[in-house]
Amino acid sequence: MSTQTETLETGTGTQDQSDQLPEDQFVDTNGVTLAFNTFGDPANPALLLVMGLGTQMIAWNDQMCRDLADAGFFVIRYDNRDVGRSTHFDASPARLVDMVRGRGNVYTIDDMARDGLGLLSELGVDAAHVMGASMGGFIAQTMAITAPKKVRTLSLIMTSTGSRKVGRPTPQVMWRMARRPMTTTRQQVMDEAVASYKIIGSPGVVNLDEVASLAGRGFDRAHDPAGTQRQLSAIMAQPDRTSALRHLKTPTLVVHGLRDPLVAASGGLAISRAVPKSKFVGLQGMGHDLPRTAVETIKSEFLALAE
Repeated sequence: MSTQTETLETGTGTQDQSDQLPEDQFVDTNGVTLAFNTFGDPANPALLLVMGLGTQMIAWNDQMCRDLADAGFFVIRYDNRDVGRSTHFDASPARLVDMVRGRGNVYTIDDMARDGLGLLSELGVDAAHVMGASMGGFIAQTMAITAPKKVRTLSLIMTSTGSRKVGRPTPQVMWRMARRPMTTTRQQVMDEAVASYKIIGSPGVVNLDEVASLAGRGFDRAHDPAGTQRQLSAIMAQPDRTSALRHLKTPTLVVHGLRDPLVAASGGLAISRAVPKSKFVGLQGMGHDLPRTAVETIKSEFLALAE
């Protein structure tokens, strides 16, 4: 494991909402329909972006996707099952007591990993660079463990091993998660996103106007709080991947905010200690979000890894 620590500079940036964004496409795989869109030339090496809990693919910064496409990659971002415009399930979410005990989940992180691998197969991609954030990191790790020949490099952002001993949220965040209010209108969703990111976002750096705007865009695409709960059930039932990660030969980058209150930096450090020859980059001042300066670091570190 190699380590590096950087200071997150103050800066906000905005998510590009240009009319030139690619249109959503759809593919059927693994028993679900996945919504996705792409940037760049399909002949270039593929980069699959996997987003986190209850978060739609549009949370991957539009300009970041364009920049990586301009750097020579075929960038693919998609909505996980139960979020955005992908398949939503009808089953009632598990009760909190069952979630804590790791039972009652409708599907697993392994199922979600098979979704991503299926998407690559449907697009004719033999192997891809895979980047996952938060829950997307759980999915990306599982893809690399179960189908190592399909994953060229692994970039993991603000995520953990699945062990309940590391990456634990702070008590304040746990209290907040347990008492999140119900949201039914666009404005309520935007207000709740702002309230949450005041707690989990990068202090003094997170752009709350951008958070509200992105939440509004997400509401316009789909709004399904029960889907988020079903995803959370899958997270709570996931295994500890530490042992499997020790056998991983995939070149791996781990980026984690050192001020992350939702997934503590111990989670990212545990991944980097487990994966042979991986690189850990700790960002001073970064919480559980992707502010502009963090995105710039992630881009440059990924390009170095891919080379």
